[in-house]
Amino acid sequence: MTQTPTTFNVALTADFYDADGATKYRDIGLKLFDGCDRIVVSQFADHRAEIEPQQLAGVNGVIVLTPRVTARSLTQSHDLLAIGRFGVGFDSVDVTACTAADVMLFITAGAVDRPVAEATVGWMLALTHHFRMKDRLVREARWDERSQYMGSELRDRTLGVIGFGGIGQALVRLLSGFGMKPPLVFDPFASASVINAHGACGVTLDELLEQADFVSLHCPLNEHTRNLIGARELGLMKPTAYLINTARGGIIDEVALTEALTSRQIAGAALDCFQVEPLTAPPAFAQFDNVLLAPHCIAWTDELFRDIGRAACQGMIDLSSGQRPRGIVNPDVLERPGFVEKWQRLCDVTA
Repeated sequence: MTQTPTTFNVALTADFYDADGATKYRDIGLKLFDGCDRIVVSQFADHRAEIEPQQLAGVNGVIVLTPRVTARSLTQSHDLLAIGRFGVGFDSVDVTACTAADVMLFITAGAVDRPVAEATVGWMLALTHHFRMKDRLVREARWDERSQYMGSELRDRTLGVIGFGGIGQALVRLLSGFGMKPPLVFDPFASASVINAHGACGVTLDELLEQADFVSLHCPLNEHTRNLIGARELGLMKPTAYLINTARGGIIDEVALTEALTSRQIAGAALDCFQVEPLTAPPAFAQFDNVLLAPHCIAWTDELFRDIGRAACQGMIDLSSGQRPRGIVNPDVLERPGFVEKWQRLCDVTA
């Protein structure tokens, strides 16, 4: 085996830092590197919507917040061993291109489960109790209109979860004390044993949409889920039901949702993500008082960034010492001779 290099260079994309070079966030896990003599941490000099090939020069591992990673990004990835996605979504990364370039992609599995689930519960309460309008009544001295905004409790309501990974499961656990009916789950990849263990019922998508009082999206965006919720699906929902999306914008047909809200086909929605991000103008959804919006950050907390950061940094530490990190998205890369050679060349591979 080639002698192990003296350093393993980890870079973070520039959007983690402010103009003065300080991190924008209280804790992103970088202290984990303090006892790792081989690991040298740097940051990209500037932010690009898509990572440029030259930004990866001499980098062995990169932790990515928002930039896209394309095949073009990886054209000079001779020394790049891994990309650590800061979160669990990876639709912004060309996974096929990563594997072809002998680059591992891993996500911070599990780190986002509690914060996203907690934010979803908050939105369910805000929607059903009309938090937004009741706040406005006070700010605009419209006290006498309060009887027009009677709310409803979560008690005896039905949650429908589309996508039953870690976040969906955490959501069901958090809601266990609210007196709701057994939740409904649509996820072709979730086992019946896992669904049943959470006191939930596995159903078809149509059954979920027809019966649920809350439809909460927690599935990845891919060729199977793009525009999963369109005009037909919205038409199946109860007029008293709410749609909540903390997953990815492309899962919902936004034109169809705008039409459904305009015609009051559903009771309302809460949206944390959109088909095109970042938004540069108010979306059509801004006209509705029964819609809650957030700029893809509804679950952002100090704890969330701490836990995601620690998971991403630990993944780089594991790789640099020859261990497999958690959350590998493209495990096939481990069998590629080019990746194996690179790993051996750059790291102390023991397993």
